[in-house]
Amino acid sequence: MGDRYQLLTGVDDLALESPVLGCHGWIAGLVVAFPKETVAIYKLVQQDRIKEAMEIYRWFLPLLHLDIGPKFVQNIKLCEAIVRGTSPVVRQPRLELVGDEEKAIRAVVEQGLKTRPDLAKYGF
Repeated sequence: MGDRYQLLTGVDDLALESPVLGCHGWIAGLVVAFPKETVAIYKLVQQDRIKEAMEIYRWFLPLLHLDIGPKFVQNIKLCEAIVRGTSPVVRQPRLELVGDEEKAIRAVVEQGLKTRPDLAKYGF
């Protein structure tokens, strides 16, 4: 097929591996909540600075896992609500997370916020 097609990844927890293997882009789910980290990983991989991209990716991976599974929309909306103050409301037939599910997502996001990397270290 030559260069007639450019592959993109839409699987957040394969966001580092995919461009390393040749994908040209990343349709990111957590980009609204964590835009700088998303862009930093992508640009570092493009610059062949894989070791540095891995450092951010290892921190980001528990958050990126939120974009996988049957409730990924609810997970992402809650993450964005925590990080950016947006609404966690989702369209029906989906329902907002409650109880233990909500607590689990909040714990992942709050841990991520507490340990967020300093992107200045990487030039961002």
